[in-house]
Amino acid sequence: MHSDQDPQPLENDFIRKVMEVIGDHLNDEQFGVSELAQSMGMSRSNLLRKIKKISGLSVSQFIRKQRLEYAMDLLKEKFLSVSEISYRVGFSSPSYFIKCFHELYGYSPGEVVKGEPVSSDDRQKKEGKTQKSRWIIVAALMASAVLIALFLYFKPTRSGQEPSEKSIAVLPFLNDSHDSLNVHIMNGLMESVLTNLQQIEDLRVISRTSVEQYRNNPKLMSEIGQELNVRYLVEGSGQKIGEQMVLHLQLIEAATDRHIWAKKYEKNASDIFSLQREVARDIAHHIEAVITPEEAARIDKNPTENIEAYELFLVGLDLLHNGTHEDLVQAIVYFKKAITLDVSFARAYADVSIAYYFLDALQKDKQHTNEIVTYADQAFLIDPVLPQSLIAKALAYMQHDNYEMALPYLEKAHAIHPNSALIINILSDFYTSYSPNTEKYLEYALKGVRLDISSHDSTTASFIYLHISNAFIQTGFVDEALYYIDQSIAYDPHNLFAAYVQAFILYARDRDLEQTRDLLMAVMRRDTTRLDVLQEVGKIHYYLRDFEASYKYYSKFTAARDAWKLDIFKHENAKIAMVYRVKGNTAMADSLINAYKDYADKGQSIYKQLSLSMFYAYNGETDEALDHLSQFAQIDGFHYWTLLFLEIDPLVDSIKDHKEFSAIMEDMENRFWEKHKSIKQRMIQKGLL
Repeated sequence: MHSDQDPQPLENDFIRKVMEVIGDHLNDEQFGVSELAQSMGMSRSNLLRKIKKISGLSVSQFIRKQRLEYAMDLLKEKFLSVSEISYRVGFSSPSYFIKCFHELYGYSPGEVVKGEPVSSDDRQKKEGKTQKSRWIIVAALMASAVLIALFLYFKPTRSGQEPSEKSIAVLPFLNDSHDSLNVHIMNGLMESVLTNLQQIEDLRVISRTSVEQYRNNPKLMSEIGQELNVRYLVEGSGQKIGEQMVLHLQLIEAATDRHIWAKKYEKNASDIFSLQREVARDIAHHIEAVITPEEAARIDKNPTENIEAYELFLVGLDLLHNGTHEDLVQAIVYFKKAITLDVSFARAYADVSIAYYFLDALQKDKQHTNEIVTYADQAFLIDPVLPQSLIAKALAYMQHDNYEMALPYLEKAHAIHPNSALIINILSDFYTSYSPNTEKYLEYALKGVRLDISSHDSTTASFIYLHISNAFIQTGFVDEALYYIDQSIAYDPHNLFAAYVQAFILYARDRDLEQTRDLLMAVMRRDTTRLDVLQEVGKIHYYLRDFEASYKYYSKFTAARDAWKLDIFKHENAKIAMVYRVKGNTAMADSLINAYKDYADKGQSIYKQLSLSMFYAYNGETDEALDHLSQFAQIDGFHYWTLLFLEIDPLVDSIKDHKEFSAIMEDMENRFWEKHKSIKQRMIQKGLL
């Protein structure tokens, strides 16, 4: 660690000792002024005066500065994610860590990881390479579109919108003691109250990930309410002392900062579930939310009768929310410990399955399929209407690529738990990645943004706008897509996902392939290690029939994909095969087209017939190609990209001069725009547009 302070020689030993003590407690978020004074054998007031004299900072500011300087060292090593580092240096909220880091250094932690920190005084040149492990994750993320809860939490600007009458956010409960286990209990209480409220359809309840930014954020209630677009806020703090639990709650009208209701709850630890129910009912009562008998029954159901098992589960739940690989592994350990104490703990079984799914989500070789299925089955056997049991069952089927069987479980989970941002985000991803349906993708993307409203962090805000833009363009809303993609790039100019999606949206407007090529080349020059960008650059040259350039970029892409054993962009293999064949590399072309045929045969999405058509067109089998294309043309819900690029695809050169091909394309276009009109009407009727 380093410091830009220059204390006098006689004070060096004191500062060095202070820094050593802080360094020994970096990952302890509870370590503050009192703890430092005690460790130094000084009174709090003497410590304050001495630190202030030497550094010009308060003790809390000095501690925070040391944490952030150590974080800078870790960021430069590039072995850990920003979230992992934030927890390692004692910040329980990554968004608050990013805010403090930016205040100290003038640029974000992400820019350090990328090698391009930018401050008002200095803009360093971006490094040309990033680590292989980073791009294994990024490339796989783009290919599989695993944008479920671990990876996408968003914040749109909602200016000019009034919050709905019964909308609420439960802010993170504060821990009033220094016991680390108490943090998990308070977080668990907050999570459970939130979950109970989310089951009430008469409420709109903001997700946990969206409110986490306010844990250490001294904003006014009116500001928080405006940012989250809610009418009510709940504040809470408490502690567990022995077997006694104390919780203080306040219900606040956000716009006026008026306290509507406050209550102190005192319960025995064994009554934690009755406390959770009582809190949820009290809140619902004071904002006059209607609770149906079915919702009441679900709220009244205890997750377990074993309090020790529940406390272990809460520790695991906190780790699961963190989402790093290390935390997921540890979460599973705690969930399994909870199960050993209560073999009928359905929620613990379900979360073991979900955690294993997340561990496997970005891997080509699945390691945990048996565990995902086994624990999901056990959770469902114990409680078939628990939303997490249903999610786990759905993910178990998705692990086997059985999306048709997964969907009913997701839809039932959503019906039971209508306010769950996790379920809505999974459904949104499901309808764009696994079972394409443009209308449902747009619907769930727009629903999700109403619940999953995260921080003002530029990265998360950028990704929500990218997500919404993508949903709009797939249904033919070009102007809306351009608006949101511009917002995405405005929030984070370094978001290369947004940059190349923007290039294709502009093609939808201008139909200028050369412009698209130039824009994609500019994106690639910003980072030559991006496999997703490399593939897109190869493809745009392919559409331009510049096979020499296409071969150059596709060769780099396929070499990296094979070397890193990535299961990505399988749907592009026919295009890549054609380029290899044109360039005379028939062995590689044959391997790629055979892999593409295997992918097409196993496909369960609406694009199966289109994929088969492209395979037969590649082989010059005209009748089969037109037959499969004709079957595809009868399907609704395909992406706008299909209309934009199918006619100019070199793969269809062998069939595009046939009258039948022209008739099919005309029919597809008419059907697409009729569908577009009906989607627009239904989105307006549902209040989403």
